[in-house]
Amino acid sequence: MPDQAERPPAPAGSPAFTGHGAAALPAVTVDAYNAELRTPEGFLGDRANSRAFKSILDDWRKKLRETDEDPLGKTRTEEVSRAQLDQLLANGGPEVGGLVLGVVEEFAQALTGVVKRLLRLKDWQDTERIVIGGGMRASRVGELAIGRTAMLLRGEDCAVELVAIRHDPDEAGLIGGLHLAPPWIFQGHDGVLAVDIGGSNIRAGVVRPNLRKSPDLGAAELWQAELWRHAEEKPGREAAIDRLAGMLQDLVRKAAKRGMRLAPFIGIGCPGRIAEDGGIEAGAQNLPGNWESSRFNLPARIQEALPEIDGHDTVVVLHNDAVVQGLSQTPWMQDVARWGVLTIGTGLGNARFTNRGGAPRK
Repeated sequence: MPDQAERPPAPAGSPAFTGHGAAALPAVTVDAYNAELRTPEGFLGDRANSRAFKSILDDWRKKLRETDEDPLGKTRTEEVSRAQLDQLLANGGPEVGGLVLGVVEEFAQALTGVVKRLLRLKDWQDTERIVIGGGMRASRVGELAIGRTAMLLRGEDCAVELVAIRHDPDEAGLIGGLHLAPPWIFQGHDGVLAVDIGGSNIRAGVVRPNLRKSPDLGAAELWQAELWRHAEEKPGREAAIDRLAGMLQDLVRKAAKRGMRLAPFIGIGCPGRIAEDGGIEAGAQNLPGNWESSRFNLPARIQEALPEIDGHDTVVVLHNDAVVQGLSQTPWMQDVARWGVLTIGTGLGNARFTNRGGAPRK
C-alpha cells in the first residue's frame, strides 16, 4: 500500500483535510447542526418532516370520509406519493385541490413554528437565509409548502429568507460532499466518490468537480449514482455496510472503464452527531442496525473496503447529512454572511453556517 508521502502533495498554503464532523471547512464554518428542539409532546422537528406531512394528510382524509368520499380512494396514506399529490393538485377538481392545499397549509404552519424556534437559538441568531432541501423540496406540493412558510414568516416580521435548494435534493447530498475537501485534492482528477446516507435510502455517486468551469465548485455535477432503498429490505448494519461498499466498488469500476480518474477522497453525509474519530454519537436511530455503537466506525469500514484510489491512500471524511446537503448551496450563498439549511425527509435535519473569507459579496 502506498504510504502517506505518496499522496499528491498540497500546494503551499493550502488547507489540510478537515476532520470528521469538523466546524472549520474550506468555505464555511459550521456554527451548529443537528439541533434537537424538545417540547412537552416530543421533538418539535417531528412536526415538520415527511412522516408529519403524511400524518396531516391522513387526518384530513379521515375528516372527509365522515361526510363525503375520499378522493384518494382506498390507497393507504403511507403509499400516497408526493408525485400523486402533485398530479391531483394539477388535474383534480376543486375539492381535491382543496384537500391538498389544506394539507400544505397545516404543514407550513408547523414548519413556520420550527423555523421561529430555531432562530431563537443562540447559534442560529442573525441567520439571513435558510435553504430548504430534502425530499419535500422535490415536488410541487413541497415547493408550495416552502413558499407558504416563507409568506407566514414574512407576515410575522421574521427577517429571514427561505429558498429551495438549487440542486435536485437527491443530488445535493452527493455534490455537497466535495465541500468537505480542499479543492487541491481534485486537481488532476475527473471525479470524486460521495455518499449520502438517509433514513430510507443510501446513495453513492461519482461527482465531477469541474473546477475549470468554476473554482468554487459551482459547476460540480453528478456523473453517475446508485440508489438503494434500504427501508424496503430492513437489513442489519453489517449487511448495509457491505452493500454500500459494493456500490462504491462498482462505481470505481465504472469510472475506470470510462477512463475517469477518481480523486483519493470520499465525502460522506450521514444522520446524527459526528464525533472527531468518525463515530456517530447520536441521531442515527433511523438507520439499519446500531450505528451509534462505540465499536463501529463508518469511515474506517469504508477505508477497509477501498484502501486505495488512483494509487493513493483513500481519505474518507464523514459529516452530518444536513451539513453536507447544505454545503452544495455554498456557491450561491456568498451574498450573505450567515445562513442555514433545513432538510425535510424521514427526519428534519438542520445546520447553520457562517461564510469564511470576509465580507459577503453583493
